Amino acid sequence: MQKYLFKNIQVVNDGKITNKDVLINGERIERIDNTIDVKGGCIEINGEGKHLFPGVIDDQVHFREPGLTHKATINSESRAAVAGGVTSFMEMPNTIPNALTGELLEDKYNIAKNTSLANYSFFMGTSNTNAEEVLKMNAHKNDVCGVKIFMGASTGNMLVDSHTSLDKIFSGSELLIATHCEDERIIKINYEALKQKVGVFNANHHPIIRNDEACYESSLMAIQFAKKYNSRLHILHISTEKEIQLFGNMLPLKDKRITAEVCIHHLHFTADDYDTLGYKIKCNPAIKAPHNKEALWKALLDDRLDVIATDHAPHLLTEKEGSYEHAHAGLPLVQHPLLLMLHYYQQGKISLEKIAQKMSHAVADCFAIENRGFINEGYYADLVVVDTTKPHKVTKENAFYKCGWSPLENFTFSASIDKTFVNGNLVWANGKLNEESRGQRLLFNR
Repeated sequence: MQKYLFKNIQVVNDGKITNKDVLINGERIERIDNTIDVKGGCIEINGEGKHLFPGVIDDQVHFREPGLTHKATINSESRAAVAGGVTSFMEMPNTIPNALTGELLEDKYNIAKNTSLANYSFFMGTSNTNAEEVLKMNAHKNDVCGVKIFMGASTGNMLVDSHTSLDKIFSGSELLIATHCEDERIIKINYEALKQKVGVFNANHHPIIRNDEACYESSLMAIQFAKKYNSRLHILHISTEKEIQLFGNMLPLKDKRITAEVCIHHLHFTADDYDTLGYKIKCNPAIKAPHNKEALWKALLDDRLDVIATDHAPHLLTEKEGSYEHAHAGLPLVQHPLLLMLHYYQQGKISLEKIAQKMSHAVADCFAIENRGFINEGYYADLVVVDTTKPHKVTKENAFYKCGWSPLENFTFSASIDKTFVNGNLVWANGKLNEESRGQRLLFNR
């Protein structure tokens, strides 16, 4: 493998920004120092005016393979990921067939091994009837990212609303348990009541149907189960001010048994955007009133919310149209999370150090990922070179999503992704992909 030497680059790592030279030798970061000189056999990269970030680790994506490959594939969406500086992802089990057995889960790993440009891991799926199969994953706690529980409805047979099943999984799982928290009973009540009132729904009704209370009650239940058994719980895509009161920031992340994620669309959009974007921003949990966005930002910055993710969930535009009931929920976002956070850096909302913490360091700590998420000697060379002075406008042509669109189309970011390295391989540079290498299966120190 090739050696690369970054000269005079601003390294954003572990709460500091320092001007350093960084040497990549093969898959790993070999040396970080004030000055490094290498004679021969090394490609030198001038880092002046640029920043070096640890690769983004996205702990929640839906890449749709197998079974829904008309929307996306592991290959297509991993291409989009690395173009945006996402070097590792953790993918959800609501593909077809649902990943409800160890064998089906391993099928997804085999697809990724052959096709993914980024590093990968896959969540084991749960249902009301597969608790015994889920607990077999305890033998895989070093090579499977976690167990996913949909406490709100999803594709196929994945809604887990049986307290018996929840009790068995929370009491027995040695893996991290990640939850989608929305109370189906409350959602159905809201739906029927609003149907009687308005007759025909539009996009603005989505956060009324899937409201704050549905999220709060479900998150509270998950936390109660986790506290009962001291389970390792990670609640995905917190979207409401009300839920935030369930989380504290007193403990260091490595000591927390209950952690929380916020997604970029809940930090960027509000319910006011339904008027212009309609069902393009329909997602579950819903994008809600503006006061929630402000509360999420505050909780992110004071560490009540631990990590930033995308919940990348692509659908064809034809699947986002029509009636409320027909319009699918989910947004394609995995190519743009780092750029969006850099946009907010330029606005003075968040620091570069905090971006690296929430998108890389904290994800690695939260999931106990082995040798990734930091720019440290001996770690895998998952790295992103960012140019904070070069704007990037999102268009249909430069978005790599197989679904062919982005909710951020025509948005101009103030920064751009200059280069992306995955395991020491240069996979994105000068606006082009190098598809010769493949990512690796993530491993965990549990």
